[in-house]
Amino acid sequence: MPFYKKYILPHVIDLAMRNKDASRLRALWIPRARGEVLEIGIGSGLNLPFYSAGAHRIRGVDPSVELQRMAQKRVSEHGLNVEFLSQSAEEPLDLPAETVDTAVVTWTLCSIPDPQRALQQVRRVLKRDGHLIFIEHGRAADPKVAAWQDRLTPAWKHIGGGCHLNRKVDDLLRAAGFQIVELATCYLPGPRPMTYTYQGLARPS
Repeated sequence: MPFYKKYILPHVIDLAMRNKDASRLRALWIPRARGEVLEIGIGSGLNLPFYSAGAHRIRGVDPSVELQRMAQKRVSEHGLNVEFLSQSAEEPLDLPAETVDTAVVTWTLCSIPDPQRALQQVRRVLKRDGHLIFIEHGRAADPKVAAWQDRLTPAWKHIGGGCHLNRKVDDLLRAAGFQIVELATCYLPGPRPMTYTYQGLARPS
């Protein structure tokens, strides 16, 4: 399993998240990032092509060295100012409080062991007028789909790098001290337990 997680899973994740529906949502939300940007779970850098010139510097948090290698190639292709922080999202960020203009999380909160700790770190470093852009899959509004998410998650998280299908993203954000400013939900194409998606904007409350 360690070999799978270190060498195989990063390529599976990169391939799975390079679909047209994910790219459409990235194109909708990522250009709104401005100033000093913190991206939690930067992964293989699939958001990087969508940042605008308004994003002056991007700090990308991710514990996977293999995913960072992929992201470095995209940094070179797009000429962005990116600094990688090789750590878990739950660990204290080596950044002063209230110094980040925009935080970004995309398809990340599902796989962080303790998403509350990670979000509290994000809230600490965000400026009072800063924003969190989020695109996440999670618990469906349909009780029947949610029941299947509960059934599938114990097995799914073992093959999906800790991915939970049943986390209710809006509740996680509010519990971590965020006020949701914009929120849209939808099913993306594919199996419904895996594709219920939350997208929007939040700010420190």
